[in-house]
Amino acid sequence: MPAVNNVLVVGAGAAGTATAILLAEAGVAVDLVEIKPEVSALGSGITLQGNALRVLRQLGALDECLEYGFPFSQLVIRVPDPAATIVARVDDIPFGGADLPSTMGMYRPELARILMDRADRAGVKTRFSTTIESLDQDDDGVDVTLSDGSAGRYDVVVGADGLRSWTRRMLEIPLETRSVGMGAFRMFGPKPADITEFHAIFGGPSYMALVCPTSETTAYWSLVEPARDRTTQTPQERLADFLELSRPYHGPWDEVRDSFTDPANLNYTWFEHHLLDAPWNRGRVVLIGDAVHTCPPTIAQGAAMGFEDAVVLAELLTTRDRVDDELWDAFTARRFDRVSTVVEASMQMAQWNLDHVQGDVPGVTRRVAAAVSTPA
Repeated sequence: MPAVNNVLVVGAGAAGTATAILLAEAGVAVDLVEIKPEVSALGSGITLQGNALRVLRQLGALDECLEYGFPFSQLVIRVPDPAATIVARVDDIPFGGADLPSTMGMYRPELARILMDRADRAGVKTRFSTTIESLDQDDDGVDVTLSDGSAGRYDVVVGADGLRSWTRRMLEIPLETRSVGMGAFRMFGPKPADITEFHAIFGGPSYMALVCPTSETTAYWSLVEPARDRTTQTPQERLADFLELSRPYHGPWDEVRDSFTDPANLNYTWFEHHLLDAPWNRGRVVLIGDAVHTCPPTIAQGAAMGFEDAVVLAELLTTRDRVDDELWDAFTARRFDRVSTVVEASMQMAQWNLDHVQGDVPGVTRRVAAAVSTPA
């Protein structure tokens, strides 16, 4: 008999929706609440490494993601000269195994839609514009009051509600989220036909200029600069700054720059980081995903780590016969060191960019591969 009969998942991002799907498929009654009014995802695109694709396959969502996304297997490195000269092609390490693409780019809102559709088919009961207002737990369960006025009792509550997690605050868990010192423009736009891998230009007026294919015809284009407070800018002002910053970058950038006209396709965020010390649970309330770990996307492992949290947590909740310290210790043993390795490596890569030095990127990548190539 599984350790849980019913679970509340707070937050319909990648980690939360994956958790809900896996639990529901195992016969657990799952309520999923999301504070936003509809399925949404901040950002133009997402880069998913092989270990993330491995989880998407387990979720039964990989085929549809491959239909809408764009798999690739190389990083193409260019320099910021007038020809955007290619100086290296680096094969991606297949973190998910030889039977999966090593990497895939995808339009982030499309991924969110596919996961939510999959949750609906699994029987997850989802409520939007809803979050938790109170938690009161004892040894046997958690009494929850929700913002829509409803209440319920759950065997476990999963806080997957992101970087600024309200669940984490309700548990009074202190966690300092710090800026890495970088800010990223991300623009969703067209893809030149010859862009079939991830392209990176290092140097120039920004730390890097990146292009990631997201479909046969689309890509997301990113410029990473020193972090600036752009909250007072209008969308048109941000777009104008993005275009100006892009002008020293050539090659594919010159092909598409004139198509960047809609500020709705552009967003700007800071790279931030935090890692909550273990354990990630307080009694029968557990935090996963960005609520406990976040890092700059220098190794593209953020979503993968959230997905893996979901897999391990769902497995333990449905294969153990009780919610106890042994279950939470097992969760910590399988997640904390693995996530720590990824966060530390991502921060090291970011620091090399900040310092304008060429570090041992292959060595760091191999260390991450050793940590994540086997299933979580």
